[in-house]
Amino acid sequence: MSIKDKIRELAASYSEKLKVKMVNRVKEMKEDDKSHFLIYQVLGITDEEGELIDMYQNKGRFLYNNAGSFLERATLLCFQEKYPRATRKRIKNTIGKKPKEFEIDCLINKDAIEIKWRDATTDGDHITKEHSRIQAIKSEGYKPIRVMFYYPNRSQSIKVQEMMKTMYRGVGGKYYVGDEAWNYVLVRTGVNLQKILVDIAKENKRMRK
Repeated sequence: MSIKDKIRELAASYSEKLKVKMVNRVKEMKEDDKSHFLIYQVLGITDEEGELIDMYQNKGRFLYNNAGSFLERATLLCFQEKYPRATRKRIKNTIGKKPKEFEIDCLINKDAIEIKWRDATTDGDHITKEHSRIQAIKSEGYKPIRVMFYYPNRSQSIKVQEMMKTMYRGVGGKYYVGDEAWNYVLVRTGVNLQKILVDIAKENKRMRK
């Protein structure tokens, strides 16, 4: 099976699971206690608007989680196409107490690659955890590499990512974001992941017509 077919199959699997989750959640929400709508009404939100907001908030949570997980796994498939032994790996947190372990998304020889579809966090604890993760990876003799395909839009989140970029480079690691991330995967694996995803998106659009 070609790498494009593997990613297409993966996308179809995620799409089906996502639809099932959304349908089930909407059914569950019909039985939800809606007494909190009183506060919505106080703030000028109608019951109809409140119901839609709650529904799409739930759908959005599923979508974001699945989008990140799918792109991470699709990227791992690209690396495994070139490096069959590329794999995930858990290492102990030798820097702090929590969490007890960190997961490397893709380990290729000494390159510890973290794969993110996007990261919009502004949480200080997240920064501390990421710093510990990078240091723990470095202490294991690995080179931390961050591959993030989409940059956040908000200024505070962008500042956090700039801090992380500095942290990675400070330990001799690499940080690729946006076009650099897509190009890194292409150069490293020979697989044009971005084009494959664009093609699959076009196929899905044609099927919906």
